[in-house]
Amino acid sequence: MSVINETVAVWVTPEGSPVRLVWRARRFRVTDTPTPLTASASLPDELLHFLTHPPKPVAAWRCQGTADDGTSLVFDIQHDDGRGRWQLLRTFE
Repeated sequence: MSVINETVAVWVTPEGSPVRLVWRARRFRVTDTPTPLTASASLPDELLHFLTHPPKPVAAWRCQGTADDGTSLVFDIQHDDGRGRWQLLRTFE
């Protein structure tokens, strides 16, 4: 596992599920069923301190992406509503 925390370009379905992403100038097609992530399962611990004022729901996903050369990685991505962009949190080989 590598902690990344970089901005990525993500394309989603009308329901919000990721279908494609571009990271470090490489295009990855989502080649599995994306899994929604919850704060307690996969997001940074800093989000858990909002016990009296919970934050609004976070759009975060774990998905496998495959590049044109056949390289596959698992990505944890989260949408940052305040900045209007997607962040790559972690990758797994």
